[in-house]
Amino acid sequence: MLKKIILSLSILLMLIGCGGDNAYESTESTSTPITPTPTPEVSTQLTKAELGEQLFFDKNLSLTRNTSCSTCHDPDHAFMDTRFKATDANQSIFMHGALSVGDDGVSLGGRNTPTAAYAMFSPEFNATTVVGGQFHDGRAATLKDQAMRPPLDGAEMMMPDEESVIERIKENTEYVTAFKNLYGDTIFEDTEKAYNAMGEAIGNFEKTDLFAPFDSKYDVYVKCKEDGGKTSACLQAGNWSVDEQLGMDLFFSEANTNCASCHQLQNTSEVSGETFSNYKFENIGTPKNLATIKARFDLGQGESEVTDHGGLAQGAADGAIKVPTLRNVAVTGPYMHNGVFADLTTVLEFYEHLRGAGNKAINPETNAPWGETDVEDTINHELLQQGVELTDRKIEALEAFLKTLTDAKYESLIP
Repeated sequence: MLKKIILSLSILLMLIGCGGDNAYESTESTSTPITPTPTPEVSTQLTKAELGEQLFFDKNLSLTRNTSCSTCHDPDHAFMDTRFKATDANQSIFMHGALSVGDDGVSLGGRNTPTAAYAMFSPEFNATTVVGGQFHDGRAATLKDQAMRPPLDGAEMMMPDEESVIERIKENTEYVTAFKNLYGDTIFEDTEKAYNAMGEAIGNFEKTDLFAPFDSKYDVYVKCKEDGGKTSACLQAGNWSVDEQLGMDLFFSEANTNCASCHQLQNTSEVSGETFSNYKFENIGTPKNLATIKARFDLGQGESEVTDHGGLAQGAADGAIKVPTLRNVAVTGPYMHNGVFADLTTVLEFYEHLRGAGNKAINPETNAPWGETDVEDTINHELLQQGVELTDRKIEALEAFLKTLTDAKYESLIP
């Protein structure tokens, strides 16, 4: 009996001595309440531009989550679409990137995607003067308006409606916090307001210096001039070639060319911040691009839904396209609103053809006549025929000057 009692006490002592870290707690520790550490909330102090930057690169805002704004506006290639550049026979319908492919990998846009670089300087569309806006036809009045369209476009990001886009945004907790910080806690209670906020944020990002550094070879030259340097010294400092200098002289010479009539915003040449567009709309008789699936009758500004054409006669805006910036023009081919020309040289020779040069009747890319345009009646022949016929050497010089308008980041892309 004694042995059983001793054995039972031994087992009890062993049980008391075993257990985890909390098997024994002091009186002091149990008397001190333990306050649980709350789970930290996602917090952000993003600016509207920073939020817009994240949205600009977010592929989740497209139907199959494969397309973002940056897909068609690649920041490594002057904010243009660089896909389908190869001459692969299977890609022939894309005509060296003339049209952008949609989120389904099949659908094509109706026009060549314009660069988003320097787009911030296009003024808000003015229906009275028919100037400004975004897209080739100015149908989006502002950058905000433009940014709201691709997600819902059936040939681009292909989302079914605004609510679907906002639901994708709400999947990201950082977005949710940023939207509430920037637009109020109730922003997601109104889908339309939330969608407008998305457009505003992306538009703010497109107004940052990333899109408009003004650091091209031309800008270096202009800065030298503004600092009081002599023309010869500034050209030498920028290591300008003879052709580049000749091309600049020709570009700004109304007696020789008519380039600056449309591709000059400010009243004098050699000024900083020049975007090389007056943002007006002109019909220059660009040939149809018959190599694309979407070859169609294109009325240009005449089919834009946001204008009354400034009281112009019916049809006066038909075929008119917004004058594009020449910033980065050397690396943003293919050219024209329909991407019909692959090379910048071809564009310059086409202008010579329009001026009436008898030796420029053939498109060097097709070895055939230039082809029919969409709207013949509204071509601005008076504007296009100004200036004098240029020699091949002067055309080469003009192209050399246009290459100096390339941002420093993209100089390596110049053909």
